[in-house]
Amino acid sequence: MSQPSEQSGGQRSSASHPGSPLGETGELEALQGLASTELTERYNASLMGVFGTPQRVLVRGSGCVVWDADGREYLDLLGGIAVNALGHAHPFLTSVVSSQLATLGHISNFFTSPTQIALAEKLLVLAQAPSGSKVFFANSGTEANEAAFKLARRNDGAGAGTARTRIIALENAFHGRTMGALALTWKQAYREPFEPLPGGVEWVPAGDADALRAAVDESVAAVFIEPIQGEAGVRGYPEGYLQAARQITEEAGALLIIDEVQTGIGRTGAWFASEGIIPDAITLAKGLGGGFPIGALITFGEHVSSLLSPGQHGTTFGGNPAATASALATLHVLESQGVLAQVRDTSAALAAALQELDCVTEVRAHGLLVGFDLATEVAPAVARAGLEAGFIINSTGPATVRLAPPLIITMEQLRGFVDALPELYATAIAQEN
Repeated sequence: MSQPSEQSGGQRSSASHPGSPLGETGELEALQGLASTELTERYNASLMGVFGTPQRVLVRGSGCVVWDADGREYLDLLGGIAVNALGHAHPFLTSVVSSQLATLGHISNFFTSPTQIALAEKLLVLAQAPSGSKVFFANSGTEANEAAFKLARRNDGAGAGTARTRIIALENAFHGRTMGALALTWKQAYREPFEPLPGGVEWVPAGDADALRAAVDESVAAVFIEPIQGEAGVRGYPEGYLQAARQITEEAGALLIIDEVQTGIGRTGAWFASEGIIPDAITLAKGLGGGFPIGALITFGEHVSSLLSPGQHGTTFGGNPAATASALATLHVLESQGVLAQVRDTSAALAAALQELDCVTEVRAHGLLVGFDLATEVAPAVARAGLEAGFIINSTGPATVRLAPPLIITMEQLRGFVDALPELYATAIAQEN
């Protein structure tokens, strides 16, 4: 798959931004037709190195396929890390965003727009939120979790006689990299270089209802939970855990805040992975905008929705007309074309196919958020071999591979990866030895 093809536009000169008006601007025009090696050198010379050297220079996408600056084709099985719900260059999504940008792009939050109101109302319906529930729009999952962190701080017990100063998160949790979201994130290697972080956060073992019950009392302001821990290898919890968390927090007066940044908006084959419980708040991002940056905090009920008062939080770009139009378009396609049911069917078929492979020891498929373990700790090498073979995948640990492809992907496309996986595994073994 990784060789230049007619479909990809042939060689380098035609693979880069075909027909793009940006090709006529001096800065970008100077980069047109350059090989990946030279573009990577210029990246390293001009961009901050927080991401390391990029694995490829991608220039175009269509559906579930992308092409690099050398014309090589890749099946995108990561979807921008669960972002590109409708794949790349979806015609309806691009049409809606283009139309909106041609009408009204940004207005600040001194004003509102019909798209912002319509999206908020739609999310409240999808979340089955009770009367008095509200939505705050941000620009990313981290920003949504920052807003949720501040919401938790406002549940401080003032006037109730007991100060709520503690926040509980789960071991192996990932909630983002800004200072507040980072304070909730478990991995010490992420947190340590930036300490001291906002305090009061404690962690309990993931999935252990007894440990959660022992930790939560009237001094706890909130409990943060991802319904599936994606960065930990796509790991869920024992049956009934989220229901127990809801009961525990409710009895103690603590907020239950569900981080659905990666799992929400159809990723698991349902609108929300936490369906079946009514939390106090949900955070969203990634797939919500179909590739356009947007995040959201949904608060449930009048009391929780009133914790943050005017002036206590804000954002310049959040909820802008272009981003909310993109999200509305994404939701429309997912709903009108039965994509969630397709996700469930594709997930079952993919899990069954992976389980048949000798090199795979365990499969954890939650819709099209899929983690599988290999028989040997060579997952990073498998990801590298996959890229060389034309598959974009991700390793979240020494033996774990994560897939989060566009929700529109077909089993026929996935079958190509499954069939190639034993050879990718063998290549990785040989490279490691």
